[in-house]
Amino acid sequence: MWANYIVQPEEDGRMGVVGAGAHGGLAGLAGVKGGGRATRRTPRMSDSQEGKIKLAFFVAIVGVTLTVLGVGTEFWVELATPKTWSNNQTCQTAHYGLWKGCTRTLWVDDIDPERESCGPADLPGESNCTYFKFFTNGHNAVIFKKTTHKNLNIAAAILAMIALSMMVMGAICITMSLSKGVPFFLKPASFCFILSGLLVLLSILVFHQSVLALLSSDHSIPLHHELSWSVTCVGFAGAILIMGGILFLILSLPYSSWEKCLPQCNSSTT
Repeated sequence: MWANYIVQPEEDGRMGVVGAGAHGGLAGLAGVKGGGRATRRTPRMSDSQEGKIKLAFFVAIVGVTLTVLGVGTEFWVELATPKTWSNNQTCQTAHYGLWKGCTRTLWVDDIDPERESCGPADLPGESNCTYFKFFTNGHNAVIFKKTTHKNLNIAAAILAMIALSMMVMGAICITMSLSKGVPFFLKPASFCFILSGLLVLLSILVFHQSVLALLSSDHSIPLHHELSWSVTCVGFAGAILIMGGILFLILSLPYSSWEKCLPQCNSSTT
């Protein structure tokens, strides 16, 4: 019985089965089973692939940094009265973001003579900043006799916060993928970063609608408005986050196709 069993593995060319007696046959079977388990292990990342993932992660971190910078500052939009509106040596301008608004009194002599409106807001002058009360008592803010629409402002802020949460989840997925050396978490990270970039861009659109609603609430004071550098940071951040998510998706594709092809490749070689 054992002789017939031992001869068959020898014809198949498996070295672990060669031996006399029951102990040799059992050792060979253990070697064959161990080898079968080894072929089913999850493929680990190579050094080149790990370097590419780290580079894509750096791109995503740049987007996260720009998002935090834009969301945390109050230069999303600048509102300016005509510099000759008050008929004196000063004029007023305002700028605000998702959480806080500021009004500034500037000297007309410091403004560019070719500029018709007051500003820009970064000129030296007296400033008065207050946090919006949308999130506490639900009151709208009044800027130059114009009233904000709190629902739009709150929606823009919520979209930005959800986007930041998705960025954190994506960063956790990439950290786990690099620490474990497996590409399993690349696709979830790709989804998180692409979705966060889209939410950031959507937040800008909602905020712009809130600015238009503010301007249409009252027409007694003519105002010039323009989106400021915080929106620029957030806009670039959204594009960079989407690009980083696409990079993670591309980097995950070779692993998925390789795993699907692995059983067919093994059967063809044998």
